[in-house]
Amino acid sequence: MIFIDANVPMYLVGAPHPHTYDASLRLRAAMSAGRRLVTDAGVFQEILRRYSAIRRRDAIEPAFEALRGMVDEVFEVAPEDVMDARMLLLPGSEVPARDAIHAAEMRRRGVREILTFDRGFEQVPGLTLFRG
Repeated sequence: MIFIDANVPMYLVGAPHPHTYDASLRLRAAMSAGRRLVTDAGVFQEILRRYSAIRRRDAIEPAFEALRGMVDEVFEVAPEDVMDARMLLLPGSEVPARDAIHAAEMRRRGVREILTFDRGFEQVPGLTLFRG
């Protein structure tokens, strides 16, 4: 299983960016390999938050559609994920809070790979960035 982070659909449907091509290439590699792709409700929330913050509400629906079209399952974030995420946010950690929640959930569900361009996940023991 590969967890799809919010920046993947956002790079695919947003304004041109250096990661747009890489996002498309890595996503195609995962799909061609028959890998099961998953995400969680928090990723959809990140899309809402980001596009609202930058006043690009017109991009919300395309990003949602892209994400729904690429994943096999959308997980719910459980209370225990939030509780476990705090362990990734100890002093000295550089992992952003929203990434810590995704990482805690991934651990609970046995997901070890993530397709993302966020460097914070590199600091989470046991997780590997999917590079295609």
